[in-house]
Amino acid sequence: MSKSFSAADVASHNKPDSLWIIVDDDVYDLSKFQDDHPGGKKILQRVAGKDASKQFWKYHNESILKKYQGQLQVGSLDSKPKPAAASAPPPAERVKPQAEAGTLSVAPTSSSALNDDAVPLDIFGDLVPYADPNWYQSYHSPYVNQSHADLRDEVRAWVDEKIQPYVSEWEEARQVPPRIYKEMGERGYLAGLMGTHYPVEYTKNSVKSVSPEKWDLFHELTITDEISRAGSGGLVWNLIGGFGIGMPPVMKYAKPVVRDRIAPGILQGDKRICLAITEPDAGSDVANLTCEAKLTEDGKHYIVNGEKKWITNGIWSDYFTTAVRTGKPGMNGISVLLIERSFGGVSTRKMDCQGVWSSGTTYVTFEDVKVPVENLIGKENQGFRVIMTNFNHERIGIIIQCLRFARVCYEESMKYAHKRKTFGKRLIDHPVIRLKLAHMARQIEASWAWLENMIFQCQKMGEMEAMLKLGGAIAGLKAQSTTTFEFCAREASQIFGGLSYSRGGQGAKVERLYRDVRAYAIPGGSEEIMLDLSIRQALKVHQTLGMKL
Repeated sequence: MSKSFSAADVASHNKPDSLWIIVDDDVYDLSKFQDDHPGGKKILQRVAGKDASKQFWKYHNESILKKYQGQLQVGSLDSKPKPAAASAPPPAERVKPQAEAGTLSVAPTSSSALNDDAVPLDIFGDLVPYADPNWYQSYHSPYVNQSHADLRDEVRAWVDEKIQPYVSEWEEARQVPPRIYKEMGERGYLAGLMGTHYPVEYTKNSVKSVSPEKWDLFHELTITDEISRAGSGGLVWNLIGGFGIGMPPVMKYAKPVVRDRIAPGILQGDKRICLAITEPDAGSDVANLTCEAKLTEDGKHYIVNGEKKWITNGIWSDYFTTAVRTGKPGMNGISVLLIERSFGGVSTRKMDCQGVWSSGTTYVTFEDVKVPVENLIGKENQGFRVIMTNFNHERIGIIIQCLRFARVCYEESMKYAHKRKTFGKRLIDHPVIRLKLAHMARQIEASWAWLENMIFQCQKMGEMEAMLKLGGAIAGLKAQSTTTFEFCAREASQIFGGLSYSRGGQGAKVERLYRDVRAYAIPGGSEEIMLDLSIRQALKVHQTLGMKL
């Protein structure tokens, strides 16, 4: 139980050898922390024994408080308000027509009269409007149920404790500690990100809050969305970037003997895999890649030579799901091979990029790599279909991340606008700031509604139907989500001003995410190509369906 102190108790600890401060009615002992304080001892000594809330929030954000709270907090003020007991949301209600002409009444409805999945779930989070999907705030949703809420609670608690306080230092270090990726495997999250059923046959781990047989694509969305709350593309790509796009083709199209051999180690977080498609001269134009794989005379191996560029997680990867040319020019000469670093001839060089610093972006060179034919993923010269099918899953992941990053920019801006004062009043009291927040919210919510519908369609359609019908729509939504992200990052930067231009401090997430924007607008298909594809694909599908113009 937390100790209580009076303001006078705190005031008595006002010397360098016994230095306490107050932040938001909580009491911290900084006596031994002074040497580690980046701003020096003097700043702390000036507020010794005092309420330093105003000074703290002027320079820091919430993640700093979370990072040090456990080790430095000694109690709270005896005057600190006690948290109010959470009240249950009101019963679900519906509009019920009455017998009398023209009259309507609102009547309570028992849960048995509704689909259980449509009953509002408990309120969760800080309740900042539009900062979370609205089902977090007791709005009705046809897509989620209590299992999704349980998973959300589980992932958020983990992210808040193990990730949020350290993201900035990991960003500067250009790497996330390997133990975090290992925890992804141990907690069953890696196995849940395959865009398919939960693969219990390949892992002894499972997600604590959701049984494997209940797993669906909205659970997968929830994991990605909650991890993205940390506000770092580098972090998300480090944990699920290469894995999330490199592993699904193996699970769907690799030979059982290969899948059985490598899947357990990857899903448990002991081994890493990435997707290697992009080349120095072939990005969105996948059909014209040149990395070559020639079959040996005995027909037992492919010899691979070529280069890949901007490969996420490649610097740490043991396996490379690689697009290669095995036949004639164009899409009908492409195959996909699982190349293993242990084969030899694989060299990787880390690349420095504008954003996603901790993602391990890599330049890969293959020199006479000898790959057994059993490592062919799918059929020879039919790899283009494998790649295109995988793009839907990759782009959905990008969309989820972009929209949560847009929410982070919005939420950070909303909270800052309630603290910062200019010209004698808070930012939130300026109509121009409210207009910026409103434009951010409308784009986020519209895009999110489209995303939920696409996830639902993916869940209901077979793989081939989804590839044909949804490829164009998902491409369009990918462009929509990246432009929404970019818009929100810019508007957030304007609201934060100079704080979003310097690394660290209150504007840290906004500064970091602004650098990450291009890493989402270009990979997975650039916005221009996505928008063109969305219309071409839609016209082709609807001509088949009988479109009349």
